[in-house]
Amino acid sequence: MVSELQQRMQDSFSEHVNEEYIMDCMRCGFCLPACPTYLATNQDETHSPRGRIALMKAMRDGDVVWDGSVEEAFDMCLGCRACEPACPAGVQYGALIEETRVAIQHAKPQGMKEKVIRKTAFDGLFADQNKMATTIKLVQFYQKSGLQTVTRKIGFLNLFPPFMKEMEGVLPAIEKKKDRVSSLKQKTTKVAFFTGCLMDTLFQETNRKTIELLEWLGAEVSIPLEQQCCGALHGHSGELEKGLRNARANVDAFDSNDFDYIVNNAGGCGAFLSEYEKHLQEDYKYAEKASQFSQKLTDISSLFVKLGMNARLKEMRSEDEAIVTYQDSCHLRNVNKVFLEPRSLLMDTPGFEYKELIDAGSCCGSAGIYNLLQPEMARRILDLKMKGVKDLQPAKVVTSNPGCLMQMQVGIQREGLEKEMQALHIVDFLYEAVQKN
Repeated sequence: MVSELQQRMQDSFSEHVNEEYIMDCMRCGFCLPACPTYLATNQDETHSPRGRIALMKAMRDGDVVWDGSVEEAFDMCLGCRACEPACPAGVQYGALIEETRVAIQHAKPQGMKEKVIRKTAFDGLFADQNKMATTIKLVQFYQKSGLQTVTRKIGFLNLFPPFMKEMEGVLPAIEKKKDRVSSLKQKTTKVAFFTGCLMDTLFQETNRKTIELLEWLGAEVSIPLEQQCCGALHGHSGELEKGLRNARANVDAFDSNDFDYIVNNAGGCGAFLSEYEKHLQEDYKYAEKASQFSQKLTDISSLFVKLGMNARLKEMRSEDEAIVTYQDSCHLRNVNKVFLEPRSLLMDTPGFEYKELIDAGSCCGSAGIYNLLQPEMARRILDLKMKGVKDLQPAKVVTSNPGCLMQMQVGIQREGLEKEMQALHIVDFLYEAVQKN
């Protein structure tokens, strides 16, 4: 006899997971070597894209019993979407895993603790930029008041899981926002800047430098005030409808013909932002505006290239010659297809020799909040990544996403390499190079 939970799960999978997308998979296996969890689990098929798609179909058809192992297979997915470029059939795996998590969220009973956490995160912090800013002020107080020093000295952090202690160790110092200074009077390009929730709080200095570099290159930068979190974390956590609430708010905030580009500097945000058009195509009120939004959207490194930064970098001189490498943001590479532009900027930066990191396109284990939810697997994936870093021995490891940045900083710290190398956001790296000249 089918249990009530089993029936709810089957019905939910049938309702939310697109069968046509499932049937696009030919089971060829080209996705396998591209999947970090498949490799990290010694080629366990249930932790591969092909295996997960088979489980999705089995859940729809009622051929598999919902249990902890099935749930683990879906939870263990990074959502990095490295399988998509590798797939000859064009399977929309990103949509499938999002739909699967929506199906699970609708059918699975939630305890009070999970309900409170989800409501606080998705209806609070990541639904209101002001609430995020208020929370970050508490972090700033923790850093500035001396509480952080005392906490570390007495070993209080040892009471928490190791990964939480590591993440606390790489939190950026949060400063008060500084006024922007423009260095060019004549502006040739109008840019609207999507500041992002984490980037405009934890990494506000990177945002400030982003604006200064854009203005240095001749862009007029505007910041729409009503923008919200992009909604990516909602979409990756089975809360897609709440993510689309944010999407509509952002489409409205950036609904202007005055902008040539809408630019963002976080790879994870950029992927979800670029798919507003897809997610809202059935919404008659927002379909056209979402399409215009997605068409104007560009990544910061792509815009730097378009505005001529490569030429400006080549004009500079430096006698130093240190190694710099690049760790891809999965979503920037796999969804937005941006991987040559950041590399070209690093190659043209004076004082550095660019060398490619082994498996630079594979996930570092951050994947939004994956490293918090799946710390053991995230650690295994990061350990694989750090093997390549140690072999290369770069002075700078550059990336284009805040989560990736903190994850690489954790890896460097864990290996005791803080005196030998540094992980930087690409904007911070370029800003530093420009300032030297």
